[in-house]
Amino acid sequence: MSARDAVIVEAVRTPVGKRKGSLAQVHPVELSAHVLRALASRSGLDPAAIDDVIWGCVQQVGAQSFNIGRNAVLTAGWPESVPATTIDRQCGSSQQSVHFAAAGLISGQYDVAVAGGVEAMTLIPMGAGLSNGVGFPYPPSLLQRYDVETFNQGIGAEMMAAKWGLTREACDAFASESHARLAAAVDAGVLDGQLAPVTLPDGSVLSADEGLRRGTSVESLAGLKPVFTEDGVIHAGNSSQISDGAAALLMMTSVKAAELGLTPIARFHTGVLAGDDPVMMLSAPIPATQKALEKSGLSVEDIGVFEVNEAFAPSPWPGWPRSAPIRPRSTPMAGRSRSGTRSAAPAPGS
Repeated sequence: MSARDAVIVEAVRTPVGKRKGSLAQVHPVELSAHVLRALASRSGLDPAAIDDVIWGCVQQVGAQSFNIGRNAVLTAGWPESVPATTIDRQCGSSQQSVHFAAAGLISGQYDVAVAGGVEAMTLIPMGAGLSNGVGFPYPPSLLQRYDVETFNQGIGAEMMAAKWGLTREACDAFASESHARLAAAVDAGVLDGQLAPVTLPDGSVLSADEGLRRGTSVESLAGLKPVFTEDGVIHAGNSSQISDGAAALLMMTSVKAAELGLTPIARFHTGVLAGDDPVMMLSAPIPATQKALEKSGLSVEDIGVFEVNEAFAPSPWPGWPRSAPIRPRSTPMAGRSRSGTRSAAPAPGS
């Protein structure tokens, strides 16, 4: 019996809406249903063939509660027989949905799966789950273990910058380059194929990401005040933006793809997980990358493109000095400093 695999045959996302932008009043279930319908339409696949939908979402409260993945399937008009679940691994939620889909395909539990996610960060802001009076997520014993009052990702970014000697100027240069890379990708039409334009309630259509700030430079960022510490390096201009959006991948085995006449655009090669210091919290990509390379038998030199979840400019940097030329090959179509954080939604194709 030949070994099973997992391939991606279609990838689609909404344009990324900025905070209080065009997608601010679009229900996250509708955003999710929109990309699901686009996925089925572009692939020509009958949704009834889908064994499961795994949907990432961080703030599972209010409009994103009660299994938004299943609600999206039904809102998309897909058969009631198509199951769905919603998962939360914080900013990696939809990446985890891809891991789960791949694991199901490789193990034989699935033949066809959808992985994706949504986050409506205007409507349901970060920390929304803390405002309902049902308690705090960190018990005293956990806070005492790490001698903190809470866990703060921005403070973690400042810790990374301090540990690896990253200056304000270096972080701002990284952020400005992210915008430049996005501008180049937009102008070249590189992103067009992954976008599913959204018709808004007023009849207008959002067909492009709203996070791009053309002309961003180190000089223009210099006037922004640090957010987390008085003399810190992190500010609004070198952090990922608050955004709204959804994205989805259609995954299956290569045998199933051949049977359906679909051409794979990527193969899931190796997936790993790693944990690290929860106070610094943004450093886990370092052991995760090492683990992935070891497990796959590959080296840094074998990798054509790196993409790092760069919630803040310091996030991807620590590995680069030891493994240049990673930087030129990292997120060549920009990064989240420009496109924005959708805490759970992945960015297929980037």
